[in-house]
Amino acid sequence: MGRIFLSAAHGGLENGKSDPGSVAGGTTEAREMILLRDMVLTELRSRRLEVLAVPDDLSLQQTLDWINLRGRNDDVSLEIHADSASNPLVRGCSAFYINQNDQRKRHGDLLLLALTKRVPQLPNRGAKPDTTVGVGNLAFCRQLVTPSLLLQIGFLTNPDDRFIIQNQRRDLALGIADGVQAWLKDVESSQPPQPVYPPVTINMNGQSYGEQGILVNGNSYIPIDLADRLGVDLSQVPAVRRITYRNVVFVKAIELRDYNISVGWDSQTRTVILKSILKICPGSFDRIMEHGKTTELQMMMFLKTNNELAVRDYPDIAKLYREEGSIEGVDYDIAFAQMCLETNYLRFGGDIKASQNNFGALGTVGGGTEGASFASARIGVRAHIQHLKAYASTEPLVQENVDPRFRFVTRGIAPLVGQLSGRWREDLNYGDKILGILRRLYETAGLL
Repeated sequence: MGRIFLSAAHGGLENGKSDPGSVAGGTTEAREMILLRDMVLTELRSRRLEVLAVPDDLSLQQTLDWINLRGRNDDVSLEIHADSASNPLVRGCSAFYINQNDQRKRHGDLLLLALTKRVPQLPNRGAKPDTTVGVGNLAFCRQLVTPSLLLQIGFLTNPDDRFIIQNQRRDLALGIADGVQAWLKDVESSQPPQPVYPPVTINMNGQSYGEQGILVNGNSYIPIDLADRLGVDLSQVPAVRRITYRNVVFVKAIELRDYNISVGWDSQTRTVILKSILKICPGSFDRIMEHGKTTELQMMMFLKTNNELAVRDYPDIAKLYREEGSIEGVDYDIAFAQMCLETNYLRFGGDIKASQNNFGALGTVGGGTEGASFASARIGVRAHIQHLKAYASTEPLVQENVDPRFRFVTRGIAPLVGQLSGRWREDLNYGDKILGILRRLYETAGLL
């Protein structure tokens, strides 16, 4: 039987600072999850299962690297979290898996069933694809060599869930251990004595590719030679997942998205669908002072797939971004993608409230903790657009300034999306997160 890599949402270093995670009821996600993780660890080891605890002082990327350095195909990886919401009535447990992976969904359901059997008063919110989260995907579900799940134990912001997390830790640990044990057995039963990976068909730019790919732990891999044909040189990129199978080097198909390759999957025909014909000039993809490429309908359809209620609550949001962005010469697709990131697809729920019409999470003069507020959605969008223009251009504003912090920005310091990292937010991956949403917007719109 394989091993378990166990990680907790912890206070590890992110961008040089300790991250406590969610904070509610006088406690933190980091504290509660580390305590629970330690109890799960003890329980699993008492069952004579081999468990490797991920060190608590690692960043997310370091965590992924730590597991990948040690992981094997018959191992599994689990990270436990506590969720939070602006509405204290929201509660329950969820398991997140890599999108379109039915096997991993079954594992998530196994885990949740075992957990709620031990703690029946904890609502089961079901196993969910990682594309339902605000940023569009979860690295823990996608970037590991081992089968992996991210388990949300409950909502720290809900008094009932918080009580369970703090006072029924033993029951939670037993439930998680039961679920992990069932998961390991399922993985073991599905593993052949020797690695024999099922083949998958490859479609490239509408044409069938002569060579087949393979399916590894529910993830499609393609021959690295095909990446060369797509104009992507991966030979010197260590972060891209690759394996050697029958003397051919394969790379993980989904990771080609970072190189402006559209990657899709047809489950009925077991076909990887790759497209490299860009309708968008690669040199303008991440340039803030550009023309938007999508239509209002395409933006709204994308928004609806990520938050159906947003279309009802903000029926004109795409129109506002297209109009305001076009006036100032700011790429409204980039601004729209950033809005989706900052507001969790208009769910809000963080420090900024929906009533503030603050779609870019702009600060106030003097450092107010609640951020800026604007009289209408249009003015809020305008301020967001103007703040982007402050970073990306030295040209004067076309409309009267409504951005409270426009004058504090060094004009033109960040013409590219990636240069917003560490500036707009302290997150050094901030620009990559915006571009990830932008790529999915363009894929949905058929522009990639």
